[in-house]
Amino acid sequence: MTKLFARFAKDESGATAIEYGLIAALIAVVCIGVWTTIGTNLLARFTEVQNALN
Repeated sequence: MTKLFARFAKDESGATAIEYGLIAALIAVVCIGVWTTIGTNLLARFTEVQNALN
């Protein structure tokens, strides 16, 4: 039983998967923030063009 627990404690493959998941989540949050900002600025620009054409 001690050997099994020692082998489980030394296994780091789960930690690597969690780290990759956290990195992917961080990238997703940054992308959503950037896309939201770009979308807002793009909407304002199209509104300006629409008002200029009217």
